[in-house]
Amino acid sequence: MKIGAVEQALMKEIEGRRTICFSLLDSENIRNQDAGEIAKTVEHEGVSAILVGGSTIADQIELNSFIKKIKEDTKIPIILFPGNITGVSPYADAILFTSLLNSDNPYFITGAQALGASAVRKHSIEALPTAYIVVGDGGTTGFIGQARGIPSSKPDLAAMYALAGQYMGMRFLYLESGSGASSPVPTDLITAVRKVYDGFLIAGGGIKEPEAAKAVAKAGADAIVLGTLFESNTYKTLLPKIMQAVREG
Repeated sequence: MKIGAVEQALMKEIEGRRTICFSLLDSENIRNQDAGEIAKTVEHEGVSAILVGGSTIADQIELNSFIKKIKEDTKIPIILFPGNITGVSPYADAILFTSLLNSDNPYFITGAQALGASAVRKHSIEALPTAYIVVGDGGTTGFIGQARGIPSSKPDLAAMYALAGQYMGMRFLYLESGSGASSPVPTDLITAVRKVYDGFLIAGGGIKEPEAAKAVAKAGADAIVLGTLFESNTYKTLLPKIMQAVREG
């Protein structure tokens, strides 16, 4: 599969193993009028892309409106992060085309992907082939996706799944501890995955403080996802500190 413009830009940004940040905005939890202001802020602070998605998105009209509002106020890429086929929008620049590798339900491994593939092709959305691995209970994502979460104390298991994703041709890998998780993916687990996985490594969930972001960056993540941070006004003071910590890491 041909590598598109968004993937090329992201790979260029991480040259030399520089860690970058993504913001994750959930159209169900953030109002359209707030999305534009958040988008301007994250772009100003140096966030590399805006992920739009959520585990329970059902209203595609609302999703489309949300993305169009963001595009009015930012020039950085908007990447879909869908929990199901209802998370596909023609207005995004790219999509994390994820397979939830440790789900017990084949629907979340290949079923939803088959159903959504035609829409991705029809709307010429750049697909970023992504192995998706839930760590711990995974919060809402783990529940909806019926994932058998990788125990936080078993980094070797995560490495096995990561290597499987790589051998299946997935150029991106997302380690997810879940939206609103009490703590991020453990650093030793990230390091174990980094040792075997050669692609673009993303870590998300539970990253709310500069120290946590810096630790995840040092463990080997190429990109850190900041999500629930943007569901309150604390992001205005915390985001600059987190971005600085990541740069230092």
